[in-house]
Amino acid sequence: MTVAPRRSLPAVLAALLVLCTILAAPAASAATDSEDETGRTPRPTPAATETPEPEDPTRAAEYWLEQYGIADAWETTRGEGTTIAVVDSGVASDIEGLDEAVVGGTDVSGVGSPDGRTPLGSNVHTRSHGTWVASLAAARGTEEDEGMIGVAPEADILSVSLGFGSISEVSFSEQVAEAIRWSVDNGADIINLSFTTNQTAWDESWDDAFLYAFEHDVVVVVAAGNRGSGTEHVGAPATVPGVLVVGGVDRRGFASYEASTQGITIDVSAPSEDLLGISPAGTIDPVEGTSGAAPLVAGIAALVRSEFPDLGAGDVINRIVQTAVPSPRQDGEHDPIYGYGLVDAEQAVTAGIPRVDDDPAAELRDWIRINRSADSAGEVDPGSTPTQEPVELPALPPPDPPAEAGSPLLPSADSLREVTLPLVAATAAGILVLLGVVVVTRRIRSLRANRDSGS
Repeated sequence: MTVAPRRSLPAVLAALLVLCTILAAPAASAATDSEDETGRTPRPTPAATETPEPEDPTRAAEYWLEQYGIADAWETTRGEGTTIAVVDSGVASDIEGLDEAVVGGTDVSGVGSPDGRTPLGSNVHTRSHGTWVASLAAARGTEEDEGMIGVAPEADILSVSLGFGSISEVSFSEQVAEAIRWSVDNGADIINLSFTTNQTAWDESWDDAFLYAFEHDVVVVVAAGNRGSGTEHVGAPATVPGVLVVGGVDRRGFASYEASTQGITIDVSAPSEDLLGISPAGTIDPVEGTSGAAPLVAGIAALVRSEFPDLGAGDVINRIVQTAVPSPRQDGEHDPIYGYGLVDAEQAVTAGIPRVDDDPAAELRDWIRINRSADSAGEVDPGSTPTQEPVELPALPPPDPPAEAGSPLLPSADSLREVTLPLVAATAAGILVLLGVVVVTRRIRSLRANRDSGS
């Protein structure tokens, strides 16, 4: 018989070692993935996440950027290629985020610096006013997402300093007229006027100045004024035909009682409460009033002009008015408190709005023709007014001759007719009535006496 060959011990041991290694490998791998050296299952390591940067407090406080469609409008335009003239107390210099926006300026008061960069005024509020206004319109911010930013952060600013109150020997009317003309001649697309005179009328020198701006296709934005400052109703320049007048609302979109006013010339409304502005010292100050609402709308006008550079001033104003959103408390299409509603910057630069024939210059010319004398500013087109044959009116009757002077103690014909005669007649009538009563009384007594004696 045949016997099988005998295997050696080392070969058997090697085979067992290989088998144990194969069987143990998956178990070891599983233990590595699911258990630590103590036998417990460890928690998975969370994925690394980036900590969000805290939002800049100044930028976060600018609620109007989101609430009024300004941030959305920036996806279309940021105002590049436009210039806003800030006719005010002067825009201070050496301010980060604002200095680079100012491209020129002048002083019309005779007491400021030639470049219009010296803030003027008899108090801190007035001296800060122009810088606040400019920052709301076109401040650049200090970083991409830091520092105060204006509505049109790529628009340029012209600083035109006025002397409010009695600090200038030049009349205020003359200063405003010169400021408007200078702004037009130096490339302004929009002029912002954040002041009021608290009276509806204005000096005739403004006729020519505003007409000059309108004829050069400049949009003039004007603040309506504030009740808190004594303006119960809009005053000039908010009463000048052809300007874009801005009323003020609170954060809810409701009319601001203190920081706005009312009047039929109000076109649109914008925030006038809880605003911010850069001060001449470079700090961030709280700002209230339509003085702040107006530059917000001036910035929107710059966005519109940047996106539609071929539009005339009338069409720019029309886009802002037509895209305004009615306030929940607005009365009708046009309200003397809200105008046509709350501005919407995003719609103003994107909505399909047809062009119109509105012309601010024509509107002002018509007003001048009706309200000024024939030799005042503006020419009347003879063909625009229907002619009519003159009507002859009858002559007035001759006046009464003057009365001769007489003594005040003697009765006059008028006093005899109107006082004495009526008094005599009344007295006589009274006497006759009294006599009648006496006669009747005696007659009654006589009859009674006769009856008693007969009985």
